[in-house]
Amino acid sequence: MTDTLANLKTLELSVNGSVARIYLNRPDKLNAFNKQMHHELQSVLTEIGQRDDIRCVLLSGKGRGFCAGQDLAERQANDDKPLDLGDTLDQGFNRSIRLLKRIKAPIICAVNGVAAGAGANLALNCDIVVAKNSARFIQSFSSIGLIPDCNGTWILPKLVGLARAKAITMLATPVQAEQAEAWGMIYAAVRDEAFDDWVEARIQEIAQRPTKAMTHIKLLLDESYLNDFDGHLERERNVQRLCGLSHDFKEGVAAFNEKRKPQFKGH
Repeated sequence: MTDTLANLKTLELSVNGSVARIYLNRPDKLNAFNKQMHHELQSVLTEIGQRDDIRCVLLSGKGRGFCAGQDLAERQANDDKPLDLGDTLDQGFNRSIRLLKRIKAPIICAVNGVAAGAGANLALNCDIVVAKNSARFIQSFSSIGLIPDCNGTWILPKLVGLARAKAITMLATPVQAEQAEAWGMIYAAVRDEAFDDWVEARIQEIAQRPTKAMTHIKLLLDESYLNDFDGHLERERNVQRLCGLSHDFKEGVAAFNEKRKPQFKGH
């Protein structure tokens, strides 16, 4: 572990066995991002992305909120020097989202409270998103004269449809967790008192599944928005060929025939 990862100030990171857990840790600011948090998250995601032993990643927040997006105290424009938000995105959330997408292991986002602005879209870019019933998702950008960033305008229409995406971003309407589940924005809304145990059960389940197959599932589902019909069939063929040569495929077939639980190795 590098010195940066050993001395995190705005994040909490733990790796136990094949599971990495990342917690946004500025609870007094509802885990809003400042420059240090951007830097630390990118360092953590880079480290995890380079490790083949990680089979599941959890992203969550400390305190009563998941993430309030960007800390606006660092975004106040100076009249003498206009603020370039495009540059700050390139150095901040855009870099983090790209690193997030390069992680091979499935990423579970446990939304423990309000997820607003870029915080909401950071969550939605994970693979499996679950939230406490009390949590809310708020596309708050239009309230301060901005557009949804952190990949928000790309992913929201694909999750909830164009009509809903336009309404919740233009009106900055909060979406309760149960509504987000009903709309297909997230996988599940879970009772607050059962949330931690429910999430931990999903982590352990994912960590025991065939990691290489899960990686390919992630890639192909994301590519499905971009590939044409014939091209996607060819990608499935090529990836299935690779999966068929894996230990986990052989083990899965053997376990099925022997009526036992498979012992996947993730390779």
